[in-house]
Amino acid sequence: MPHRIVRYVMHGALLILACLAPMSLDRAAAAEPAVVKSTSPDSLPRLGTFREDITPPLGSPLCAGSVKPLVGVDDPLWAKGIVLDDGQHRYVLCALDWCEVRNLSHDQMRTKLAAAAGTEPRYVAVQCLHQHNAPIVDSAAQHLLDAHPNPPALCDVPWFDSMLDRLAARVREATVRLEPFDAISTGTAKVERIASSRRLAKPGEAMRVRFSSTTDKSLQEWPEGLIDPLLRTVTFSRGEKPLVRLHYYASHPQTYYGDGRACTDFPGMARERLEREDRAFQVYFTGCGGNVAAGKYNDGTPLARVQLADRMYQAMQASIAASRPQPLAPRWQWRTAELRMKPRNDGGNYPEQNRATVENGEADARARLGAALSLAYRQRAEQPIEVSSLEIGNVWLVHLPGEPFVEYQLDAQKLRPDDFVCVAGYGDGGPGYLCLERSYAEGGYEPTASLVVPESEKEMRRAISQLLGIE
Repeated sequence: MPHRIVRYVMHGALLILACLAPMSLDRAAAAEPAVVKSTSPDSLPRLGTFREDITPPLGSPLCAGSVKPLVGVDDPLWAKGIVLDDGQHRYVLCALDWCEVRNLSHDQMRTKLAAAAGTEPRYVAVQCLHQHNAPIVDSAAQHLLDAHPNPPALCDVPWFDSMLDRLAARVREATVRLEPFDAISTGTAKVERIASSRRLAKPGEAMRVRFSSTTDKSLQEWPEGLIDPLLRTVTFSRGEKPLVRLHYYASHPQTYYGDGRACTDFPGMARERLEREDRAFQVYFTGCGGNVAAGKYNDGTPLARVQLADRMYQAMQASIAASRPQPLAPRWQWRTAELRMKPRNDGGNYPEQNRATVENGEADARARLGAALSLAYRQRAEQPIEVSSLEIGNVWLVHLPGEPFVEYQLDAQKLRPDDFVCVAGYGDGGPGYLCLERSYAEGGYEPTASLVVPESEKEMRRAISQLLGIE
C-alpha cells in the first residue's frame, strides 16, 4: 500500500499530543465489585483467557504524528489477557493493542475489569503494547477540552462505553470457563536485529536520537547500544498441553505509521501467527522500551515490518523451545506500590500557559491537545499511580506505568538474579517517559517529552524494589 516514512522531527511532544483515540468513560465512579469466593487453596490454580476487538471506528484519530484519521484496518487491534485464580484471589492481566491509556481512563478500565472478574482493582494490571497506528485514551484531557469552544476531536463516548462493556463481558465469560493448570515453565531467547538504543552520544557531542525508523546511514551504523536482548516467555500448562504463553520484550513496537491504517505492527503480527500455529493462547507485553526502538534495523518500509515480525516470531519459538519447568508454588503473592511523581513546571508544562491554550478555541489543535494532556497528568499527580507484581514461586511478573527506560528492567532483574523476572511497561501512560535523573542533563528527546521531574527515578526504584519484595 502507498505510504511515506514519517519524519520524526514532529515525533517529540507533538507525537504524544496528537495521538488521541476515541473513547468515553463512565463519569460516575463504578460500584465496588462483588468479590467472589475462590476455590479451596488446596485445589489446583485455574485460568481463563479473553480477547476482544478494540479497533476504533473509521474516521477515528490515531496516534500517528498527524491528524490523519483511521481510514482502514490492516489487522484488528485486540485486548488480550488472562484471569488467574490461585484459590484465594483472582488476578487479571490485560494487554491492549493501543498506544496508551492514561490517568482516569486507566483507573476506570482496571475498576471495570475487576468488577467483571469478581475481584478488586488492585489485582488488575492493564498494559498497552504502544503501537502507534493505534489510539491513545485520556478521559481527563477530554473533560478539559470539552469545557471550552471548538474542542479538538478526542473522545467518542458511546463507542468507548460499548467497547469497555464488551471487554468486561469477555472477562466475565473467562471467569465462567476457568480451567485448572498444573505446570508453569519459563524460557528465554535472544532476539536478533530488532532492538537498538534511541539515545546516541559521543563525548563532547550533543545527544542524537535514533527513532523507530530511519534511512540515515550514520544512525543505522551506530552500535545497538544498551538494550535487553532477551525475549522472556512464561507458559501455563495442564499436563503436556500448553494453555497460555506470556511473552515479554523491551522495544518500541512500531515500524511505520501515520498512514491511517490500524495495525498491531510486528509484535502483534508475530503473536497472532504463533497462536494460529501453536494453538496456545498468546499474550505479548512490551517491556521497558522507552529508550529502545528498532531504528537501527528498520527503514520504515512494508518489507521491514514483515522482516521484523518474522524475527520476533522466531524469537518466540526459540524461547518456547528453551522453556524449562518451574515449581508451581501453592501460594502466590500479589504486591502493589504507590508511585508519586511530581509534575514538571518547565518546558511546555507551565500550568497557567497550558490552561490558556486549552481555553483558546482559536489555538492550534495540537497545542491544545498537548496542553490538555499536561494538565490532565497534573490533576492525576494528586493521587498516586498504583503499580503491581505477581510472584509465583521464582517467577515474577512486574507491571510498570509510562514509558520506562530499559535500565529499570535490567536493574529489576539484578535485584532477583536467581529468579525469572518479567517486566511490562506502558501501564498508566499519564507521566509519559520515565527517564533516569541524569537523562535530563544529557538532553535528547525523551526527557523533553517527560511530564515528571528528574527526581522521579528515586520513586521508580523504590517502587520496583517493593514490588520485588526487597525493602
